[in-house]
Order: sequence, then structure tokens, then C-alpha cells
Amino acid sequence: MSSIRKAVATDIDELLRLEALAFQGDRLSRRSFKRWLRHSGCVFLVREEEGALGGYILVILRRGTRLARLYSLAVDPAHQGRGIAAGLIERAEQAARDAGALYMRLEVAGNNAAAINLYRKLGYTQFGLYRDYYEDHSDALRMEKCIHRLEPASANRAIPWISQTTPFTCGPASLMMAMNGLDPDYCPSPLEEVQIWREATTIFMTSGHGGCHPVGLALAATVRGFKAEVWVNKKGPLFLDGVRDPNKKRIMSLVHESFISQAKKQKLPVRYADIDQARLADCYARGDNVLILISSYRLDNRKAPHWVVLSGYDENCLYFHDPDLEVGPYLSIAEEHREAIECQHVPIARADFASMSLFGSSRLRTAVILRKR
Repeated sequence: MSSIRKAVATDIDELLRLEALAFQGDRLSRRSFKRWLRHSGCVFLVREEEGALGGYILVILRRGTRLARLYSLAVDPAHQGRGIAAGLIERAEQAARDAGALYMRLEVAGNNAAAINLYRKLGYTQFGLYRDYYEDHSDALRMEKCIHRLEPASANRAIPWISQTTPFTCGPASLMMAMNGLDPDYCPSPLEEVQIWREATTIFMTSGHGGCHPVGLALAATVRGFKAEVWVNKKGPLFLDGVRDPNKKRIMSLVHESFISQAKKQKLPVRYADIDQARLADCYARGDNVLILISSYRLDNRKAPHWVVLSGYDENCLYFHDPDLEVGPYLSIAEEHREAIECQHVPIARADFASMSLFGSSRLRTAVILRKR
């Protein structure tokens, strides 16, 4: 008698047994299994076979997006050939679909012909490749399936993904992605990241180090040989919502005035208008790279301003590269690599993006458009 059910804490020993049987390397640890069993943002299912576990599937649901990711799938070799993997995938797709996901993505070893054939039979298509991805140095195919039967995402330009190296440099990391995407000879680095932050920072935020001003980021791009323009839906100093200290407000206002003055001298366009999704898509379609400010609330509950880079669009979603890689204390290097994939080409349903791209009580919406000179 076989059945598929939700994984529970008492399954850990059996899950570790499956992991050891199914994989030579890149295995999930006991701590990792405990973490995912407690995590609310995932689909974790097991298939029972004759009193033991015949397989499991772990699918991650990225908060604030419509993307699900098949994080791990294992089947006991003694039970292969019984359709266990296909059954687990189909049930996980249904659970992800019920949770609002539009797409399921996965990585599979390029030399694993059986798994690749299975995914293709289930409707997955390749959309990317990672060289030297696994511990044995084999490549990984990136595959995707639209589990809501929508049109697949349009082909994305080659915009490199770069992780921010501090909690406050999402703007510089996003700018480096955008510039490197326009000019492959541009060389991003941690030193460059900090230098851009020094050029573009507002000095203060509600707490901690200051975030980056859109005009400051545009000026930093201009200095580095790119054309830039800023769209912002309000005049006056930005990010003052929640700042109580009068001296902080005064300094942030002075910084804002300095950026605006420099923009006028550099003849950098600052358009005081509400940029909409159609214009963002048009900019991307003509070859521009776009930095967008979003509220991180839907991603991490922090209600902080956060810069991302537009990496594609289709009828249903806008896609972005998110520089914020959150690495847990117990993740292996291989698991960190898997987590990084979730930050790339993140799909956001258009209706969700409309609210996500407004920040604070002032409902600030702003974007920086970059192009080659």
C-alpha cells in the first residue's frame, strides 16, 4: 500500500537514509531537513512504500513571488520504476499551484539523462545552464514549467546576478548588475560596491546605514560612462517616512538637494512622474537596464526600501534579479549555491508588482534607467 503525505519530524531518519542512497554528494543535512520541516514557505511531501519512505520532494515557495523551486527530489533505488518521482512532482506542482505559484523551476545534472527525460515528459523545458555546478564539477541544466498553463517567460538578456556583500548595499549591487549587463568589460567588485554606496547613499535611514538615492545611483552610473535617467513620482527629499530625528531629516534633505544640484549640472534627466509597467517593459525591450525600488515587506516582512534589477517580462509577470542573498548559519556551500538561484529572474505577478513597487506612507515609486552612451 502506498500513499503521498506531508513530511513530518519523525521522518528525518528515513529522509537521511533516502538522501544517502540517492546522492553521492550535495546532500541535505539533518539540520537542513529540520529547518525545512519547520518552514511554512515550502511543500515537503513523502511517498510511503511498504512501511518505509520510497521517496520525498521538497519545493520552495519564494515569499512575495509566484515562483516555486524544486529544491530536492530523492527516490529509493529499490523502488525505482514505479512512477514515484513523477507522482511526487505532480502532487507538489498541485500544492504549489494552490499556493499561488505560476512557475516551477529546477536544476538537474547535465549527465542525468533519466531525470532530464522525466522532466521533459512532465512538460519542463530548459532555459539556462550552470557550468561546474555540483560537487563533482558536472553542469546543471535549468528547467522551468508554467504550472498555471500560461505562456512561458520571454527569453531574458544576459544580465549577470551579483550578490550584495553588506545588508545596506542592494543599490550598488543592482547598479553593478545593470552596468555589467550593458558592458561586459565593466568589472564589478566588493570595493566598487562600497565606493558606489559612498557616492549614492542618503547617509541615514530609519535605522542603521543609509540606503541609496535614485539620483545618487544615476550619478554614479554617469561617472562610469553610462547614460541614465531617473523617474520618481514625488518631489522633495526621499525616505523621510519614519525618520524622527530632526537632525537626520536635515542631513538627508541636504544630501537630496546636493544630488539634484549635481544632476542639473550633469544634465541628467529627473522625470517627476509615475513610471508604469508598460514603460518599464518598453525600456527593457529596447535594451535599457532598469533598477527598481521595491518594498521588501512581501519578501522578508521588513518594510525596507530595496533595489532590484528588471531581468525580463511577459504578459503575466515582471522578473527581477534580487541582490539580497540570505545565507543561513547551517547551509553548506552547495546549499548556498541553490539559494542563490532563487534570487535570479524572480517572477512577480503584475498585480503584486503594482503594490510592491510603492514604498512607505508617501507611496514612493522610483526607477533608474540605464543605457550605453
